[in-house]
Amino acid sequence: MKNLKTLFMVLAIITTSSKIYAQLPDPGFVVDGTTAIVITDPQNDFLSPDGVTWGVVGESVTKNGTVANLETLFKLGKEYGIPVFVSPHYYYKHDHTWKFEGALEVLMHNIGMFDRGDQLNIESFEGSGADFLEIYKQYIEQDYVTVSGPHKVYGPEQNDLSLQLRKQKIDKVILAGMSGNLCVESHLRELLEDGFEVSVVSDATASAILPGLDGNAAAQTNYRFVASHVYKTAELKEVFKNADLK
Repeated sequence: MKNLKTLFMVLAIITTSSKIYAQLPDPGFVVDGTTAIVITDPQNDFLSPDGVTWGVVGESVTKNGTVANLETLFKLGKEYGIPVFVSPHYYYKHDHTWKFEGALEVLMHNIGMFDRGDQLNIESFEGSGADFLEIYKQYIEQDYVTVSGPHKVYGPEQNDLSLQLRKQKIDKVILAGMSGNLCVESHLRELLEDGFEVSVVSDATASAILPGLDGNAAAQTNYRFVASHVYKTAELKEVFKNADLK
């Protein structure tokens, strides 16, 4: 009898949980004149087959169409006059003297990910893993694009992204980039805590997939829980056509 009662309790919890998830609201996101696109880490080490992480992110990048979808976001910014902000990831020589690190930080340092000499040294930067993907440079090197200082772990707490957004009177952010369950998700959470309204373009991100660990699935789940709205790139294109951007 006791076991039967326990079974009913478990079934009730499962049923209730499924109903709550089914009823999870979609607050929505209205694109207007206070909206910007923010792209994290559009860099070779993540998005090029020659990048040091391609072996673990390549499957997700390819499946999501991430490279092409990020280019679409850059094009939409240009076409509709939407400010675009890039939050890159660089490691300088002095960063390799850190005395403690998390698991992925150790990995990134060990494989030389995003490595540069220092803030003032651009020797060997062109075409390196830290450099922007070549097809994006024609968009990034434009007046409507702001490249913030580098974030150092995953989120924008240590760079000037929020300051640059505030100075342009941006209240709403459409977020995309690499990697989905690390830098994108960390930017999402921090920007929300800093008072921005944030949506995510889910197929303009990608994440590492390792044995028993699916970063892309984790990211997509958390976007739905945390963001105001989760777009597909095709949906966002239609939204821009009808948006009031005054």
